[in-house]
Amino acid sequence: MPKLGLNVDHVATVRQARGGAEPDPVTAAAIGELAGAEGITIHLREDRRHIQDRDLELLRQTVKTRLNLEMAATAEMVAIASRIRPEQCTLVPEKRQELTTEGGLDVIANFQSVQSAVHSLQQAGIIVSLFVDPNPEQISAAKKTGAEAIEIHTGAYAEARDQASRDKELAAIREAVGLGNELGMTVHAGHGLNYVNIAPLAGMPGIEEFNIGHSIIARAVLVGLDRAVREMVALLRQ
Repeated sequence: MPKLGLNVDHVATVRQARGGAEPDPVTAAAIGELAGAEGITIHLREDRRHIQDRDLELLRQTVKTRLNLEMAATAEMVAIASRIRPEQCTLVPEKRQELTTEGGLDVIANFQSVQSAVHSLQQAGIIVSLFVDPNPEQISAAKKTGAEAIEIHTGAYAEARDQASRDKELAAIREAVGLGNELGMTVHAGHGLNYVNIAPLAGMPGIEEFNIGHSIIARAVLVGLDRAVREMVALLRQ
């Protein structure tokens, strides 16, 4: 049965819009865990647009399930992660002008820097996952870096406008999940997933965890965070 990794970045986005202290992503993470989330995900960006260093410090102390830190493969972020030691780090591509992560990490083109980051994080006792497109070559390269896990980028599936396109993207994800499993890697998935499009993926064998943030936080604005998390957990368990 797949687990829910709740991404609380957008709680911090609302806070940063006013530059104040609320809403607090640390509190949101605690509510999410009580509602059934089995992991908390945050992305500490280089420009600190939402999650702040303070959030990471406090979440490391308070998260009761598992803390997954999304980060760029930079010396600054590797140093921070090695000091804080979350249970897992997910290496993602990062562009300062993007609204959200726009695609998977190009492991092939950045192999040396990614491999170096993977090894440094592992030396600190951290499990490493690579956020990659459902591309066999990228997944094979991810395995060669020594990373224990991959997170399949589901954005193309989430953005598909017709059933034929959705079926094509689902087939690519299914193949990617199968390859990751064959290579002995833990497979996660995420990006653009919501209460409507999660069903076909929730029933797909081989995916251990879904990292979902925006759709849950958006629903929480209307129905409350506890209910929003419980509803997503229920969909994953059906």
